[in-house]
Amino acid sequence: MSVMRSRRMRTGRSIFLATLFTLQSAACAASEPKVAFDVVADVALPGNSSRFDYESLDLSRHRLFIAHLGASKVLVFDTQKRQVIGRIENVSNVHGVLVIPELHRVYASATGTNEVVAIDEDSLEITARMPGGRYPDGMAYAPDVHKLYVSDETGETETVIDTASNLRVATIALGGEVGNTQYDSVTKHIFVNVQSRNDLVEIDPATDTIVARIQLPGAQGNHGLLIDAKARRAFVACEGNDKLIVLDLESRKVSAEFKVGSGPDVLAEDGSAGRVYVASESGTVSVFERKGDDVSKLWDIFLAPNAHVLAIDPAQHLAYFPLKESRLGPVLRIVALKP
Repeated sequence: MSVMRSRRMRTGRSIFLATLFTLQSAACAASEPKVAFDVVADVALPGNSSRFDYESLDLSRHRLFIAHLGASKVLVFDTQKRQVIGRIENVSNVHGVLVIPELHRVYASATGTNEVVAIDEDSLEITARMPGGRYPDGMAYAPDVHKLYVSDETGETETVIDTASNLRVATIALGGEVGNTQYDSVTKHIFVNVQSRNDLVEIDPATDTIVARIQLPGAQGNHGLLIDAKARRAFVACEGNDKLIVLDLESRKVSAEFKVGSGPDVLAEDGSAGRVYVASESGTVSVFERKGDDVSKLWDIFLAPNAHVLAIDPAQHLAYFPLKESRLGPVLRIVALKP
């Protein structure tokens, strides 16, 4: 671990953008209310202006873990102090990152070495490395069986890791290029996008077998995934045709589809506000509202170039967007979500 205490970081911590600016989609009708994002701060991040990937929040410890893919590092950001407090080196081409608070552990997918890396959340030291397939990417944790599920994108498999031993215990063939992986707390199953087949695979962690393969009509390149467990819905972002597909997990039927920004990637929810956000490579953030069984699109908002990653703190209604380029270089843009 290396902790950043540079002048650049001290400067970044002091930056507070008080500017409130309103961004409105051209697609919204004139009668629609304007939507405002409060940009709370742009905090300078260490490293070069290169691509960021997934983020993961430990709300109890106020820590945000950020995959700086282009720098092969995992950054550790204190959301209370609003400063970088750690930098984990030697995680080659890091894509996925997932903190598991109950284990005091972070997992990261190092695509450059085709490994999954275990990191102690207390010491921020790497404690184990495991084979992750040919292109490990997104991850999900099944707590009842203490297993980590890792998307092997080009290897067309799901890698299964026992978190008690930090050993790979299974490889599940999915029959196509793999997108994101998510856990459903109701069925206690794992759902995985198979983006070259335009379907969603359901895995039973008790047996590590496929129990269903759900077709997604209208999908092309279904990559991003968010499971709304309580409402029994899956939100699927399709990078091949710039769509968000809503799947009813009870009927296994597509209930709605919407256009989103070009190259949709990461999805996140502000559960108490009933909002779902889709971040796209184009920099457009698409905002959706959930009311009962209905999902409706509110706005398309341009945030910044390459704003394809976000993490949301639902308690504070804050969103965190790592941006590889700004007038300060790479920054973490902190945005207050407005109703």
